[in-house]
Amino acid sequence: MSYKKWIFIAIGLFAIGIALGLAMPANIASDLLTEDLAAIEALASILGPFQVTTVLIIFLKNVSALLVSFLFSPLLCLIPILALTVNGWLLSFVSVIIVQEESLGLLLSGLLPHGIFELPALIIGEAAALSFGAMTIVTLIVKSKRSQLLPNLKRNLKYLGIACVLLLPAAIIETYVTPLFLT
Repeated sequence: MSYKKWIFIAIGLFAIGIALGLAMPANIASDLLTEDLAAIEALASILGPFQVTTVLIIFLKNVSALLVSFLFSPLLCLIPILALTVNGWLLSFVSVIIVQEESLGLLLSGLLPHGIFELPALIIGEAAALSFGAMTIVTLIVKSKRSQLLPNLKRNLKYLGIACVLLLPAAIIETYVTPLFLT
């Protein structure tokens, strides 16, 4: 299967997550996120805008998430599927709350500057993970396909590298530019 098809599959999974987030009643979702929000608030108090350490932590967190997803993708592609759907769900759920409590302008100014890089990085990286995971599973079942695994791995590592490179400007913009729009 061509890599382009994996991009469309990744976009589809992300869109399913967005739809789930839009369809979920706010009270159920907020109950699910209560503990996570406390942890995020604690982390936010440590990290601040306009700090190099914030850039590094955001960048390393996002890269490590992509790497974990890629490494564990041969396990039925569960991690990349979850990463895409949960990120889509979380994005839409939080977006609905921000639009209801604040404004669409605040949402867009908080998401667009760094999201221009971060969302494509997520899609590209998770598409690579899905492609590699699926090929690994196929090669375990169909012995004649085993010769395709190494070329598939090399191709997908290239796309994973592109995704990781895109995460650097996303982290820089999220730390230095996005806060300017939110104040």
